[in-house]
Formats: sequence, structure tokens, C-alpha cells
Amino acid sequence: MAIPFFKEMRIGGYLLKQKLLGRKRYPLVLMLEPLFRCNLACVGCGKIDYPDAILNRRMTAQECWDAADECGAPMVAIPGGEPLIHKEIGEIVRGLVARKKFVSLCTNALLLEKKLDLFEPSPYLFFSVHLDGLRDHHDKAVSQKGVFDRAVSAIKAAKARGFTVNVNATIFDGHPAEEIAKFLDLTTELGVGVSMSPGYAYERAPDQEHFLNRTKTKKLFRDVFAMGKGKKWNFMHSGLFLDFLAGNQEYECTPWGMPARNIFGWQKPCYLLGEGYAKTFKELMETTDWDSYGTGKYEKCADCMAHCGYEPTAATAALNNPLKAMWVALRGVRTSGPMAPEIDLSKQRPAQYIFSEQVQKKLSEIRKDEAAAAQAKAAQKASTAA
Repeated sequence: MAIPFFKEMRIGGYLLKQKLLGRKRYPLVLMLEPLFRCNLACVGCGKIDYPDAILNRRMTAQECWDAADECGAPMVAIPGGEPLIHKEIGEIVRGLVARKKFVSLCTNALLLEKKLDLFEPSPYLFFSVHLDGLRDHHDKAVSQKGVFDRAVSAIKAAKARGFTVNVNATIFDGHPAEEIAKFLDLTTELGVGVSMSPGYAYERAPDQEHFLNRTKTKKLFRDVFAMGKGKKWNFMHSGLFLDFLAGNQEYECTPWGMPARNIFGWQKPCYLLGEGYAKTFKELMETTDWDSYGTGKYEKCADCMAHCGYEPTAATAALNNPLKAMWVALRGVRTSGPMAPEIDLSKQRPAQYIFSEQVQKKLSEIRKDEAAAAQAKAAQKASTAA
């Protein structure tokens, strides 16, 4: 788990500070989505199913910086959509780096080589390139041929310019463990770190047939990790999170650990699940009914084992039990033997479907803003003519 030492120390110090202050809930990573527009339409993605009026909206650089200041998390991940489409993305990243935030710029890399001049290498910045596997698998996942080769070319170009590059892979049902292991071997050859997470079952994703349930997730990751014994795969995860993926840890998610801010506001309750929005981070933390979400509590959370909910849990567990974390780091992930008990789903509340309601609300706000802007422009024109 080769996370840069000074980054590890900064984040560890932040976690220790929260513990000493007695804070029960605090953010670890800000998930900052400055736009939803993307130049791909991946079949497992549920993030881009919006009308053009919403896809055309952008958070300003100042709004992005204000969100980072308001949240206070030491790390900022910039997913999307495709962040490199944003005309102010270079300025946004520079402002976050100036605040000494560790910035993970997530990208499908189609525009990365063209946009490299917008950025400067920094220990606070790394590109996180979306690769879901080897060539054929990845191109199928993103529904476009040639994307894998362009992404690999961009990775090499960015590394040659002195940037730190990682890859992130979303794992779905039907992806053989042997192929995942070969993909991880490739990341070693490329000299990049890798993060992996089972795909969240977005209700609006075009492909609903290949989301993993929790039992399949644990077995698959056990098989993958067993093939990695003795290899130097560079995972950008804590050892306890990887141990959780292999079914060895009994964790509940920490939805506030990676809060999401996008064009709608602060998303309740987490990056993956939109159940309403708050105007401020404080409002998000104080008005969200956190106890009503999570596996065993809410139907939409039933199969989730994604990093944005469970990596913060693993980080807290490592802080509370450093000897256990050290032991897992030394011995590696256990890939055989009994698994931790699964969470009971019998009392989970049924799913609510409010996406259309949220979209219509935002569209009404957009039309209202546009009408006000047009009225102000007309008034200014009339005043100038007079």
C-alpha cells in the first residue's frame, strides 16, 4: 500500500485530531463534482442521466474552492462526468493545491494528453485514470473501442511529464479473477497505483445485469488477492479495506466520510446515493438522518461495498486498532477460511425513488434563473437606449 509517506502522515494527523476532539462524524475526502457532462456513456454508470439543461451546468472555480474550505477534508477527489471538459479545471485544481489539499483528478483520459499543460506536477496532485480492466474488457465497459489504448498512452505521457498517476477500476459481475489479476500485473508494468471497488448498483445505469452482490464481491476479491501473493501490486487502499473486500472484516459504511458536492448542492447521504440536497455542509451533517442509511438499513444500500462508504470506516478502524491494521499489512489479505458474518437485510426499509423529483426541482431553478437574467438584460438594454 504505497501511499506517499507525507500524505499518510498528514491524513493520519487529521484523523487523530478528529479523535482527540471527540468528533463522531467528520469528512475524509470531499467528492467534488463540478459537472455531470461526460464524453463517454458507460453502461454501468448512473451519473450522467440528466437533461441537457443540467448537463450544461458547471460549478464555478470559486464554488469549488468554497466547498473545499467549508468541508475541511484533507483530500479532494474530482469525479464527474468528465472533469477535463470543464473550462476552469486547471484553475480549480491550482486553487485546491494552493490550499494544500490532496487532489485526485479522476478522468477517462480521452482529453488528458491535450490538457496536461493546464497542470503542474505537485505532491498534492495525482491523476486517477479510469481503467476497468484490459483492452477488450475496458472498451466494452465504456461502450467505445480504442479508449483503453488512448488511456494507456495518456498515462505514459503524464508520467513522462512528472505527474503522479493512478488508475481506478470498477469491478462488475462476470469479470474473471484471472483477467483482473492480469490487469493488476499491467498496472505494475505501467508503474501506477491502483484502486478497485465493486460497482454500485445505480438505479439509472443502462446495464442492470452485472452488479455484484456482497457474497460474490467477497469471493471474487479473495480469488484475485490469492493470485497476487508475492506480487507487488500497488493498491491505493488501506490494508483493512482490502481485507474487508475479501470478507474478513465486519464493517458498516461511513456515508459522511466522503461527502459529495455538485451542481445541486451537498448530496444526501453520500456520493453514490442522491436522496435530496443541502445548501451547506453544516446542513448536510446536521439534517441528514444518517442512521436510516447503510447495508441492512436501506434497500438501495444492500449490496454496496464501495470504497467511498467503507474506506473511511477502515481508516477509523486502523486508528482505533493500529496493531490489527499492522498485522493485516504484514501478513496480507486473508484469502481462505471463514468470512465475517454478513449484515442482516430483513429489516431494511424499502427503496424510495425521488430522482425525477430532484431533476424537476433543479430544472425549475434553472428556468427561474434564466428568466431573471433575461429580464435584467432587457432592463439594462432599455436603460441604455433611454
